[in-house]
This record gives sequence, structure tokens and C-alpha cells, in this order.
Amino acid sequence: MNLNTLLLAVLFAAFGALSLVAIAEHGYIGIFTNLFQNTAGWQALADLGIACLLIVIWMVGDARRSGRNAWPYVLLTLAAGSFGPLLYLLVGQFSGAKARHALA
Repeated sequence: MNLNTLLLAVLFAAFGALSLVAIAEHGYIGIFTNLFQNTAGWQALADLGIACLLIVIWMVGDARRSGRNAWPYVLLTLAAGSFGPLLYLLVGQFSGAKARHALA
């Protein structure tokens, strides 16, 4: 396991733990309802939406170039935000390692 894979795994686990606490305290819908209470929340939600859209566009292009299927990760991004791209990158680290070993 290289440093990138380790960092992605730690980030995925930490974000997962934070998300579980937030869902336990507020529920899945509650995470978003807080964002609708004022313009600062709307701005943060718009920023998250734009960032996720840009990442989805990148994921689809990257998946086409590397022969991977991006659609499970796109759907996960639509349902759970950053979990989709994080998992896409993490799985890519492992599939890339298999490809590198096969070539060696």
C-alpha cells in the first residue's frame, strides 16, 4: 500500500465517521435542511453541487480513458456526495496496483 492509498483510506474513514455522527444526530435529510435556512447555507449547497458536478464530469472521462465503469460512483456521488469520488480514487489505487504488477 503506497502513501496515496493510505491517505485516501484515512480520508474516506474519517469522512465516513463524521458523516455517521452527523446522520445519527440530524438524520440524512437533516444534514441538508440546515443548509436551506439562510443564504450562507444555499451558497454552501450550491458550491457542493458545482464541485460534485465537476468531479462527476472528470470521473466519467477518466473512467472512459482507463476502461473503468464510472456509473456506480456517479450514482454514489449523487446520493452521498464525496463518498463517490473518494471510493472511485481508492478503488482505482488498487486496480492500478494490479495492472502494474501484471505488467512487471
